[in-house]
Amino acid sequence: MIGPVMIGPSSSHTAGVVRIARVAVKILGARPTDAEIIFYNSFARTYEGHGSDRAIIAGLMDFKTDDVRIKESLEIAEKEGLKYRFKSIGNASTLHPNSIRLNLKTEEHDLELLGESKGGGLINIAEVDGFKADFTAQLHTVIIFADDVKGSIAFIASILANDECNIATMSVSRTGKHDQACLVIEMDSGIKNETFMYLKSLSWVKEVIYIPDIDL
Repeated sequence: MIGPVMIGPSSSHTAGVVRIARVAVKILGARPTDAEIIFYNSFARTYEGHGSDRAIIAGLMDFKTDDVRIKESLEIAEKEGLKYRFKSIGNASTLHPNSIRLNLKTEEHDLELLGESKGGGLINIAEVDGFKADFTAQLHTVIIFADDVKGSIAFIASILANDECNIATMSVSRTGKHDQACLVIEMDSGIKNETFMYLKSLSWVKEVIYIPDIDL
């Protein structure tokens, strides 16, 4: 397998880990000031030896996979005031072998994210704030938190179609009927700022997050 350009030793234990953290930063909207990092299964047993601890902290500081500072990320984080702590759970049978849960905080926002490192630097974001997400961050991605309103999915799809956005994947998760919902849409192209602002202005939409197709 030809993997990403990266600081090693492993595409799954370092490059994929960096990318999971960088996606979390994009969703959070800023670098976190406090981070709880939980490694599961294979990661729980190997994260120190394979450099996953340094990789996750590097990603939380928005370093790319080929950034030479990854090797010194723990020391850099200490200097920059990022508070972090690691936990490990070695037997979580319902989760992917290479899973990481991030509980992140800034002064204004909190985020809980579950990511999976698939190998070759590929990732899946399995959950965002308790909602099922399942996106790869390889395409332009919009995450919409909203009230579970009748016809809302079709309406949002039509808005994106009018912006000439071709939807590649779409997933919906909700806490209950007519309760809170999370819509995750992956697209082949990005959305215009006007479209983004219009979606945010809808009365039943709580939050809109846009992750462009960038080099993670």
